Amino acid sequence: MKMFPFDLVRSQFSAWARPAAWVLALAVTAVAPVAAQESLKAATDCAYFPFSFRDTDSVLKGYEIDLGEEMARRANFKIEWVCQKFDGLIPSLLSNKFDIILSTMSITDERRKSIDFSVSYRVSVGQFVGPKGKVQKLFNADGTPNPAGFKDLRVGLARATTYDNWMQAKVPDATVVRYDTDVQMYLELKAGRVDVLMTNPLKIFLEFLSKPDGAGFEVIGPQIKDEKYFGIGVGAGLRKGNDALLKRIDTALNDMKKDGTLERYSKKYFPFTIY
Repeated sequence: MKMFPFDLVRSQFSAWARPAAWVLALAVTAVAPVAAQESLKAATDCAYFPFSFRDTDSVLKGYEIDLGEEMARRANFKIEWVCQKFDGLIPSLLSNKFDIILSTMSITDERRKSIDFSVSYRVSVGQFVGPKGKVQKLFNADGTPNPAGFKDLRVGLARATTYDNWMQAKVPDATVVRYDTDVQMYLELKAGRVDVLMTNPLKIFLEFLSKPDGAGFEVIGPQIKDEKYFGIGVGAGLRKGNDALLKRIDTALNDMKKDGTLERYSKKYFPFTIY
């Protein structure tokens, strides 16, 4: 078939344009922006040494800070820390002020009614602490609390905690004094304004009993392991319905248990493993 001059030019142009368009498409693809990494807000009580606290330069540090940063790296998101007092954590999470709770929150059936939890990353128990040499029979031989032993005692504990719930259920007639910070509790115990404290044994060992201020005090009775009130351990809290994120977090935490990361973080802050 005879080709007219115009057809010849068009044919030659098309042959040239096809590879040029292909090269242009590759160039556009090569410079396309990379999707930004997902950023999520995690809340913690920033005055809860040694789990989360600010150092002298106001930098957040602690067991849960280390854990959270590594967990986020493995779950492929960037973490932004938010400071929140413990008693406001769940209401603020449900109000969408942040996405995750990482603040030594025990996994309990009551809390599971409102939020979801990850797998546990720390054990959760209770312990009484009081003056040395002061005989206080707070427990019976079978490990149950002895109401008579609490008579005339003032028990200090942190507000809105599982320890508070346990006291109300097990020794409802005891006189309970509630505090917003652990520092307040220790000062009140030293001053004799409360007779015993109920708290976390890991934390009070590091913050108080192992220091000069705690020399005159000791643990009283056994560690209290009560899953109904203290749960099966401590986990990350999320709003219900975030199943995909929860699965990523669970995978990261389980991997951290298996490869020894949780143990390494424990021994950075404690003289023992806390998981």
